[in-house]
Amino acid sequence: MIRRALLLGGLLAATSVYPFAREALARDHGVMGQTWGIAEPDLLTTIDAKLKAMQANGSVDRMQAALAAKAEDRVRNPLPVAGIGAVREARSWTFDPSIVLERDIRDQKGRLIAQAGQKVNPLSFVSMKTDLVFIDGRDDAQVEWATKRWSATTAKIIFVAGSPFDRMGEKKRRFFFDQQGKLTGHFGIEHVPAIVTPAGEALKVSEIELPGGAS
Repeated sequence: MIRRALLLGGLLAATSVYPFAREALARDHGVMGQTWGIAEPDLLTTIDAKLKAMQANGSVDRMQAALAAKAEDRVRNPLPVAGIGAVREARSWTFDPSIVLERDIRDQKGRLIAQAGQKVNPLSFVSMKTDLVFIDGRDDAQVEWATKRWSATTAKIIFVAGSPFDRMGEKKRRFFFDQQGKLTGHFGIEHVPAIVTPAGEALKVSEIELPGGAS
């Protein structure tokens, strides 16, 4: 550290006291060795040329068509919910839908309805008018059982596997899909067919064993 300080001090002294020292430091010493121009093409120019070439030979259109087909197939044939199997033994339990509010809830006039941290049961304010029926859409027996037992107005039939779109055309009614297993995970469902039905201010969750082991 002392040596660096002395060197720095000497350099400052030379440039401030002796004008010729500043001139020596600023002098143009010419070119030191051979130099070359930058020959690498601009990255954006290269990308632009590549894209234009792909557009010209139809590669872009083919890629877009392939991506669109893949996206459509994923929508029509969603990945099965992981960890869900067929019922081998019936079971049921009560589910409390109450939630703890993360923030205050106010009406349109700003009046407090419920405050943050308060436990609220949605079924105290609104009623659940339809059952939720979870089935494997690939299983004909489960599909037949659900569609015969519930009408479109009495239940929402939710697939955990299979194509809702294909079954819609076949059964002429609407089906849903449990995307990423959010509903089955929320209710603790591990097997299908399963039903979620209202039971006062709670919900009853039942995993049903079909007659004759049809599932």
